[in-house]
Order: sequence, then structure tokens, then C-alpha cells
Amino acid sequence: MRVVTLADLKEDQRADMHGARWLILTASELQRSTSLLMFTELDDILVAVDHRGTIPADGLWQRAVHLIVIDGTQTEAEAFRRRSGITKVIADVDEDIRTFLW
Repeated sequence: MRVVTLADLKEDQRADMHGARWLILTASELQRSTSLLMFTELDDILVAVDHRGTIPADGLWQRAVHLIVIDGTQTEAEAFRRRSGITKVIADVDEDIRTFLW
């Protein structure tokens, strides 16, 4: 399974994502990745966001995300999952986000 991060993508980001199953972003990378999120949906690439260390603000970016790791309790994760529509919300873990990819 090919996994890419924003740092892996060069000038032609869409071409660099070709063949990837996952794009992993951090919370700080979301702001400059909005155009990428459109391409991930078109190219059938799943998006994972490591949002630990900050509180996720609701927004359209959530529609493209399939997995997010957040701070907080499992109860808070479930509430965020229901509110955001993100398929898999993981909270209160220390593991690398890649642990939870499918």
C-alpha cells in the first residue's frame, strides 16, 4: 500500500500522488492542501489527518478525510465522528497514524 505525505509531493502534486492509497496530512498542512483534497477524491486516494496538538475546526476539509487522529477521549472522538462525518476518528493514542490505515 503506497502512502504519501505532503513532503513527498513536489511541483506536480497530483502526478506525485498517482498510485497512492493514502495521503497523510498534519493539522498545520490542511490550510495549504485544500486543492489536493479535491484531487484525492477524484483519484480514489484516502486522506488521513494527524490532528493531535490542536483542536479541529469544522470545515469543508472534513468531507475529504477518512481517518483522523485527535486528542481527547473516546467519547469526544465519537461525538466528533458523528458531527464531522469522518469514517474513523481515533483519540487518546500515541501510535503513528500509519498504524490505523486500512
